[in-house]
Amino acid sequence: MTRTRMESCIRAFALSLAALQSLITWEAAVGAPLGQSDISDFLLNNGLEVVVIPDHRVPIVTHMVLYKAGSADEPPGNSGIAHFLEHLMFKGTKRHSAGTFDTQVAEIGGEENAFTWSDYTAYFQTVTPAALETMMEFEADRMRNLVLTDAVIAPERDVILEERRSRVEADPEELLEEETQATLYQNHPYGRPVIGWMHEMEGLNRADAVGFYDRYYAPNNAVLVVAGDVSAATVRKMAEETYGAVPRGSDLPPRIRPQEPEQNTKRTVVLTDSRVTVPSFEESWVAPSYRTAKPGDAEALDLLAEVLGGGMRSRAYQELVVKQGIASSAGAYFQGTSLDPSSFTIYGSSRGEGKIEAVKDAIDAEVRKIIRAGVSDVELTRAKSRLVRSMIFARDNPSTMAIVYGAAVATGGTVKDVQEWQERVRAVTTTQVQAVAEKYLNSDRSVTGYLLPRENTSSGD
Repeated sequence: MTRTRMESCIRAFALSLAALQSLITWEAAVGAPLGQSDISDFLLNNGLEVVVIPDHRVPIVTHMVLYKAGSADEPPGNSGIAHFLEHLMFKGTKRHSAGTFDTQVAEIGGEENAFTWSDYTAYFQTVTPAALETMMEFEADRMRNLVLTDAVIAPERDVILEERRSRVEADPEELLEEETQATLYQNHPYGRPVIGWMHEMEGLNRADAVGFYDRYYAPNNAVLVVAGDVSAATVRKMAEETYGAVPRGSDLPPRIRPQEPEQNTKRTVVLTDSRVTVPSFEESWVAPSYRTAKPGDAEALDLLAEVLGGGMRSRAYQELVVKQGIASSAGAYFQGTSLDPSSFTIYGSSRGEGKIEAVKDAIDAEVRKIIRAGVSDVELTRAKSRLVRSMIFARDNPSTMAIVYGAAVATGGTVKDVQEWQERVRAVTTTQVQAVAEKYLNSDRSVTGYLLPRENTSSGD
């Protein structure tokens, strides 16, 4: 793997939590003036689902394939195999040697990338429309014709181990995030890191990679999204000629994973590190995703996150950063796009000589205010407007639109779900926002992670 390829993968993996959320949440697609009726969704005979999002404003197109297999689908003891296979997918096929695909994209001035997430793995290229069919040919080829030899396994395993060292071991925030997630999920595989645990990554081998590839990489377990300067008819013809020739794979059982038991404890994770100069914390709760929530709850959680900590106008920021001046940052986010129940998180960092315990107490107080008194009609209306406006710019990037629709479909949603998000969020009431805060943000069932300088060993309790 080239240094450029490794750095691209690192950047993609860095799209975790709030950063990735801004890309893959369903709301990113709302209000698009692209003509929602123009968006097509159809199946090829081999089971490949195809979504076409025409946008003729700029002569570029993003071609993306998402496999419905991510870190949460890994066999026990093989954490990191989904991400490892993502790397190995660039090692060449029976028809094309390693690096040929990269070279083709670079020669036409295109861009490519790939990333692994809990519920899916995605590969995409942004090129001119004239190169679209070539991208389809290459991607369809490696869908089933990947060649993996023992000679490529050890060097690439070294690459992902170094990636973990540089991305996780060298970053206290990432280490805390990893430990907090492992504590939040007591039974669900969302508790293991996407990149994998180091000791398990060290043992990944060719048989593991081939087994994961053979099980999950097939057209009937994938979604193809094409966004940009294309027509549905053109995409259908190209897809049938390229992907349509790939044999259907074995039918997989439903994606039923171990679920969380009733959580009834308040847990604290503390990481002290000499590299930390500004204390910070995050507090998380297991919360339903858009796929698992009762009607209206996920939209209400999105709006709750916006009201509570969605930016400089939010309650947390105004109270802690502007008014009290005890925090350098404060916010909240809801991770709603996942196959299974996900999480809601609040966070903050102290300012100057301020104590991180005071920051946490102040944000918790804002949560209790909402639980006790709710939010006003004016506040909710403004939050709805901010939430929608903040995502509108996503429409101008075909790669983002491809991720939005692809992630929704790959996690059990539909194109219609994406298109109707704005209508559903506009229907959320103040009562619903208050209700989800009371239902899900119970401090007795939370996990709080503290990141502290080495000399400060207080847990914050």
